[in-house]
Amino acid sequence: MSKQTTQSLTVYADYVCPFCYLGYASLDQYREEREEPLAVDWHPFDLRAQQRRPDGTIDHDVETGKDEEYYEEARKNVEKLADRYGVELAQNLRKDIDSYDAQRVALRVSAEIPDAFVDFHRGVFNALWEDGRDIEDRSVLTSIATEAEIPAEFVAEVLDDDESKTKLEEAFTAGKRQRITGVPTFSYGEHSARGAVPPEHLQRLVDEA
Repeated sequence: MSKQTTQSLTVYADYVCPFCYLGYASLDQYREEREEPLAVDWHPFDLRAQQRRPDGTIDHDVETGKDEEYYEEARKNVEKLADRYGVELAQNLRKDIDSYDAQRVALRVSAEIPDAFVDFHRGVFNALWEDGRDIEDRSVLTSIATEAEIPAEFVAEVLDDDESKTKLEEAFTAGKRQRITGVPTFSYGEHSARGAVPPEHLQRLVDEA
């Protein structure tokens, strides 16, 4: 039997990471099998950090050290995990989409409208990976927010407020201080697991912490 605890599992994740989406699919399966509820927190991560200009935009010409062979292997791994977790994807990799604004909004939602956070957070993931929508598009984010019962003007207010950039950058820096170098990373107490690990791995992470 799983032990009951008030501790939270923190998931470091970026919406543009397909392995993060699949990691949540694994987490869902684990939580469904678990007898006690498990609190889960999200922490932002910037998968495009190497390519980000000072103004926050992406420079796609920056060399990341990831060649086509790397991406082909990643595609194969995404397909294998999607099959393992019973997930149907509209696409398995997107190198051209940035999640910076989506994360700005999500972070503000978590702080100001926490009851709507899960619906918005998972809505962003689903929009990109299930529906193939462009989560860089402000209208798409507004649609996701509306579906999560968030006021229609909320997205525009967040994206027009530079403070949301500051808060997101602070969250990225906090992740670096925790030595988070890739996503998804599942952190529980002093222990962590990186990658879209299977439900039984998450169970060990939590129950043996």
